[in-house]
Amino acid sequence: MRRLVLLGLLALAGYFAVFGGEYSALDARRAREELAVRRAEVVVAIRRIDSLQARIDSLHHNDEALERLARERYGLIRDGELLYRLTDTRPGEESPPEGSR
Repeated sequence: MRRLVLLGLLALAGYFAVFGGEYSALDARRAREELAVRRAEVVVAIRRIDSLQARIDSLHHNDEALERLARERYGLIRDGELLYRLTDTRPGEESPPEGSR
Protein backbone atom coordinates (compact mmCIF):
# COMPACT_ATOMS: atom_id res chain seq x y z
CA MET A 1 0.00 0.00 0.00
CA ARG A 2 2.80 2.35 0.94
CA ARG A 3 4.60 1.68 -2.36
CA LEU A 4 1.43 2.38 -4.32
CA VAL A 5 1.02 5.76 -2.62
CA LEU A 6 4.71 6.56 -3.23
CA LEU A 7 4.40 5.63 -6.92
CA GLY A 8 1.26 7.73 -7.18
CA LEU A 9 3.01 10.72 -5.64
CA LEU A 10 6.01 10.29 -7.96
CA ALA A 11 3.70 10.06 -10.97
CA LEU A 12 1.85 13.16 -9.82
CA ALA A 13 5.13 15.03 -9.29
CA GLY A 14 6.34 13.96 -12.76
CA TYR A 15 3.08 15.09 -14.35
CA PHE A 16 3.26 18.42 -12.51
CA ALA A 17 6.89 18.91 -13.60
CA VAL A 18 6.03 18.40 -17.27
CA PHE A 19 2.58 19.91 -17.61
CA GLY A 20 1.80 21.91 -14.50
CA GLY A 21 3.01 24.89 -12.63
CA GLU A 22 3.75 28.36 -13.86
CA TYR A 23 6.83 27.32 -15.85
CA SER A 24 6.45 23.75 -17.01
CA ALA A 25 8.87 21.77 -19.15
CA LEU A 26 6.64 22.51 -22.15
CA ASP A 27 6.85 26.23 -21.44
CA ALA A 28 10.64 25.98 -21.21
CA ARG A 29 10.75 24.14 -24.55
CA ARG A 30 8.58 26.78 -26.22
CA ALA A 31 10.77 29.51 -24.75
CA ARG A 32 13.93 27.82 -26.13
CA GLU A 33 12.33 27.53 -29.57
CA GLU A 34 11.29 31.19 -29.52
CA LEU A 35 14.77 32.18 -28.40
CA ALA A 36 16.27 30.31 -31.35
CA VAL A 37 13.90 32.11 -33.74
CA ARG A 38 14.76 35.50 -32.25
CA ARG A 39 18.50 34.79 -32.46
CA ALA A 40 18.13 33.93 -36.13
CA GLU A 41 16.23 37.19 -36.67
CA VAL A 42 19.03 39.09 -34.95
CA VAL A 43 21.62 37.48 -37.24
CA VAL A 44 19.61 38.52 -40.31
CA ALA A 45 19.21 42.06 -38.94
CA ILE A 46 22.95 42.36 -38.22
CA ARG A 47 23.77 41.25 -41.78
CA ARG A 48 21.34 43.83 -43.16
CA ILE A 49 22.84 46.56 -40.97
CA ASP A 50 26.36 45.61 -42.11
CA SER A 51 25.24 45.72 -45.74
CA LEU A 52 23.61 49.12 -45.31
CA GLN A 53 26.66 50.45 -43.47
CA ALA A 54 28.90 49.30 -46.33
CA ARG A 55 26.60 51.07 -48.79
CA ILE A 56 26.70 54.27 -46.72
CA ASP A 57 30.50 54.12 -46.57
CA SER A 58 30.63 53.58 -50.32
CA LEU A 59 28.41 56.59 -50.97
CA HIS A 60 30.48 58.75 -48.59
CA HIS A 61 33.86 57.83 -50.05
CA ASN A 62 33.22 56.82 -53.66
CA ASP A 63 32.02 59.55 -56.01
CA GLU A 64 31.29 57.03 -58.77
CA ALA A 65 28.92 55.09 -56.51
CA LEU A 66 27.17 58.32 -55.53
CA GLU A 67 26.84 59.37 -59.16
CA ARG A 68 25.48 55.93 -60.13
CA LEU A 69 22.84 56.20 -57.39
CA ALA A 70 21.85 59.71 -58.49
CA ARG A 71 21.53 58.60 -62.12
CA GLU A 72 19.68 55.32 -61.51
CA ARG A 73 17.32 56.31 -58.72
CA TYR A 74 16.70 59.98 -59.37
CA GLY A 75 17.33 60.27 -63.11
CA LEU A 76 19.90 63.02 -62.70
CA ILE A 77 22.12 63.90 -65.64
CA ARG A 78 25.18 66.02 -66.25
CA ASP A 79 25.08 69.30 -68.13
CA GLY A 80 24.93 68.66 -71.87
CA GLU A 81 23.55 65.11 -71.54
CA LEU A 82 20.12 64.06 -72.75
CA LEU A 83 17.91 61.72 -70.79
CA TYR A 84 15.78 59.22 -72.70
CA ARG A 85 13.07 57.38 -70.80
CA LEU A 86 11.58 54.37 -72.47
CA THR A 87 8.19 53.21 -71.33
CA ASP A 88 6.52 49.90 -71.98
CA THR A 89 2.83 50.22 -72.81
CA ARG A 90 0.79 47.06 -72.58
CA PRO A 91 -2.04 46.29 -74.98
CA GLY A 92 -5.18 48.15 -73.96
CA GLU A 93 -3.26 50.85 -72.06
CA GLU A 94 -2.76 54.32 -73.33
CA SER A 95 0.65 55.92 -73.39
CA PRO A 96 1.12 58.80 -70.94
CA PRO A 97 0.50 62.33 -72.21
CA GLU A 98 3.49 64.06 -73.84
CA GLY A 99 4.08 66.58 -71.06
CA SER A 100 4.24 64.00 -68.22
CA ARG A 101 7.43 62.19 -69.22
